[in-house]
Amino acid sequence: MADNTPTGAVELGAEMDYAEHEKSYWLFVTVAKYCALVISALLIAMAFGFFTSAGFFSASILFILLTAVGAYFLR
Repeated sequence: MADNTPTGAVELGAEMDYAEHEKSYWLFVTVAKYCALVISALLIAMAFGFFTSAGFFSASILFILLTAVGAYFLR
């Protein structure tokens, strides 16, 4: 018969590093939050630049402004 006895450290209840897990989780959440901010600011600035007569320079300023204000509120 096959031996189905658990042999790995996980099955035996090895200690987990919960502090490192929480640090990794909050890093992931922070990176995802700021990436969403940059992507949404970029889409708004692109729409502003393409669908109005504002042009590239005004859209670039809008992108920087939206990113700065969003980063301030996300802190």
